[in-house]
Amino acid sequence: MSTKIGIIGAGGMANYHVPGFRQAGAEVVALCDVSEAAARKAADKHGIGRVFTDVADMLARMPELDAVSVIVPNKFHAPLALQALAAGKHVFCEKPPALNAAQMAEMQAAALKAGRTLMFNFNNRARPESYAMMDYIKAGAVGPINTCQAKWIRRTGIPGFGGWFTTKALSGGGPLIDLLHMIDLGLYFMGYPEPAHVLARTYYDHIKNKEFKGPWGIPDVDNGVTDVEAAAHGFVTFKSGQAMSFQVSWAEMNLREEVSVTFQGTKAGGLVRRLFGVDGIDSTAIDSCEFYTQDNGRSVNHNVPIAADETMGRVRSAVNFVCAIEGTEAPLNTPDQALALMRIIDGAYQSAATGKPVAL
Repeated sequence: MSTKIGIIGAGGMANYHVPGFRQAGAEVVALCDVSEAAARKAADKHGIGRVFTDVADMLARMPELDAVSVIVPNKFHAPLALQALAAGKHVFCEKPPALNAAQMAEMQAAALKAGRTLMFNFNNRARPESYAMMDYIKAGAVGPINTCQAKWIRRTGIPGFGGWFTTKALSGGGPLIDLLHMIDLGLYFMGYPEPAHVLARTYYDHIKNKEFKGPWGIPDVDNGVTDVEAAAHGFVTFKSGQAMSFQVSWAEMNLREEVSVTFQGTKAGGLVRRLFGVDGIDSTAIDSCEFYTQDNGRSVNHNVPIAADETMGRVRSAVNFVCAIEGTEAPLNTPDQALALMRIIDGAYQSAATGKPVAL
């Protein structure tokens, strides 16, 4: 029998979760949102038969559900994941895993207790570029990775003003927690070493300047809250001796939006990068996967051919979730890794607040 999945949240990420689940052979049989109108609109769009406005009601009335997908503001990731795990469901949750590491630790414990799979949509691990680079890493062609640089920098990328993205109580923070994908991808390439210390700074330039609003059509909220950073820069050391620098921003005056991880191994270096087009429009983006070696005293740069994926791995990530719970693929991410990531994010915010390095 096919895996049956319920969606929690009528947000735009359902445009990727639903086709990914179906591509893997799962059935998407229910959609729940606190707004009945939004739930029915999304259910009609995606051909989903059952609509609910209360998660407890959906779980009670549909015991046949094997899993749920959580697509809601960050504040509700942990509570809904815990509710679903307690009901015996596998969980695929949007990023970030939670508001903080303490919540993530509770989710990890709940998944272990329930004996269920808990995964997160770290979709950049599922990009063709990342799969290709991991082939080199797993084959030993890179050697141990000593250092990496993780970037997600936007020039005009604030996701609205006064909404949940810019309200710390709902989001947990600004771009540092929102755009944590490249930090995660760098850690993934490095083997997810145990973090030791983090030193970080956050910046608030332009955070209330509407000239820096992103192009996604997210409405501003009059009299709403905007109390998160516009940019964060930092440096992480690991108990293994490895190190990572990171740069994330919604509003910095760069040439163009860049999403990248560059690493330096003992045998080779590498780069996975997307340069977005004008105002973040994907159709003019440039994707790169590059591998750097020395060959008989010569510097050789390999441009690795990859298939195009405008979803940036979002559909493939959902496919992997279904395959993981059905036992046909290894999960692309684990709760242990998500906890380590959230410890780094927590430490970075603490370091920025105190002006001092933070031991992790």
